[in-house]
This record gives sequence, structure tokens and C-alpha cells, in this order.
Amino acid sequence: MFLAEGDDIGTGLKMLGAGLTGTGMIGASIGQGIVGYGACVAIGRNPETAPKITSTLIVTAGFCESGAIYALVIAILLIFVA
Repeated sequence: MFLAEGDDIGTGLKMLGAGLTGTGMIGASIGQGIVGYGACVAIGRNPETAPKITSTLIVTAGFCESGAIYALVIAILLIFVA
């Protein structure tokens, strides 16, 4: 009833799975926001440590971003390969 001509349940479930990987991207965005907030608060309280905090912030943001990239790769694999 809701399927287009030539589509099947498997295709719909693949697309649903690809959409659900967006939760990984949402989690990474929330994580980056929390890390950025913490860095701003820390620099505000102790400005002398700004270079050390900034370098830690960049490394941690990279870890958060890698989670979002992994989620994106899985979504692309689900859509085009599976």
C-alpha cells in the first residue's frame, strides 16, 4: 500500500536503518557542544591555561567528530551496498 512500484520491504528497512544511524550524529553533536561548553567555562575561570585547554579541546572534538563520520559511513553503506 505504501510502497512504490518495484520497492520491497527490504529496501524500506534499509532506508529506515540508514535514517536511524542519524542518532550517532546527534550524539556526536551533543558531545561536541558539551566539550565546547566545558572548555569555555574552564578558560573563563583560568585564562592562563587557555593554550593547554584549547589543544585538549581540539583533540576531543576530533574524537567526537569521528563518531559522526563512522555513523555517516554506515548510513552510506546501508543505502548503497546492503
